[in-house]
Amino acid sequence: MSIPVELGELAKAVAQYRFAYLLTSSVDAAPHAVAVVPVLEGGSLLVHGIGRRTRDNLAARPAVGLVWPPSSEADYSLIVDGRAQMDGEVLRIVPTRAVLHRPAPRPGPVAPGGCGSDCVELELAASENAPR
Repeated sequence: MSIPVELGELAKAVAQYRFAYLLTSSVDAAPHAVAVVPVLEGGSLLVHGIGRRTRDNLAARPAVGLVWPPSSEADYSLIVDGRAQMDGEVLRIVPTRAVLHRPAPRPGPVAPGGCGSDCVELELAASENAPR
């Protein structure tokens, strides 16, 4: 199921969580995860206090993921893909895709293109995806 989400609705979704994990990858493709508290501002997610390893990863590979973990097993994780760049001391991430996800397999076969879990894709408005 796809549900278009206005920027204000993405902000509402982000506000439901305490923190996220920022995922980057190293030169040898090893994942690197750090806990962050992103703030949605002007269509970008802003993150303060980025460390050296994360900065090095971002300089070479700006594609990132953010995962806000659920409060309980019944809740959804919020997963956002984006393009990142440093803006002075602040990391600016422009979201490119967002999905609410939880591992709740439905009985029966998975529909073509489905993930087999209880997923809700969030469609970002075109203006939210535009590089800034």
